Amino acid sequence: MKITFLGHSVVLIENKNIKAIIDPFIIGNELCPLELDEINGLTHIFITHGHSDHMGDCIELSKKNNAMVIANHEIAHYLTKKGCNVHSMHIGGKFKFDFGTVKMTQAIHGSGIEDGEDMIYGGNPCGFLFDIDGKKIYHSGDTGLTMDMKLLEDEHIDLAFLPIGGNFTMDVKDAARACEFIKPDKVVPMHYNTFDLIKADPNKFKKRAEYAEVVILNPGESISL
Repeated sequence: MKITFLGHSVVLIENKNIKAIIDPFIIGNELCPLELDEINGLTHIFITHGHSDHMGDCIELSKKNNAMVIANHEIAHYLTKKGCNVHSMHIGGKFKFDFGTVKMTQAIHGSGIEDGEDMIYGGNPCGFLFDIDGKKIYHSGDTGLTMDMKLLEDEHIDLAFLPIGGNFTMDVKDAARACEFIKPDKVVPMHYNTFDLIKADPNKFKKRAEYAEVVILNPGESISL
């Protein structure tokens, strides 16, 4: 299985049964090395919350690829009206897809959907825990540090993606504490350096995170499981 980091919180997961993108913020994401028309063959799109730098280009990619969008019920309802094929879930829910199992996990954040000048209620923000071919991948979404992360230690996660940028999410210190709670085998820092407000040094995170192997991926780089 190949997992590619595309900057900000964008993650691409590929194996023989799935080509999925998480939080497809492509247009406007200066860190992303791919253009929108270079992303093809998607089977699934996962949305952690409704903010524009996470829902991003979901609608266009979903329609172009006929990809199923997995999101909370409120976002799924919104996307249905936009003509997307959706599967709605909520926090604590688990579902077995043809490629593996997905559980929606708690995140502490917001989820408002920007619709012109309006902000639409976007339900609860979330993270995702994937179990694919016996490998577990955790994408936390945008979140602050929470004691609920301690529950994830029992999942024996192979690879985690955690935000380190601060201001809107955990910073380096709190993300390192999250590693202590979760104890994944490997962790990739995300949600940093996209904007001035979330500037962070991933090497400082690497020094602090004692409970996981920190893998710093530049946008476009991949890791295999």
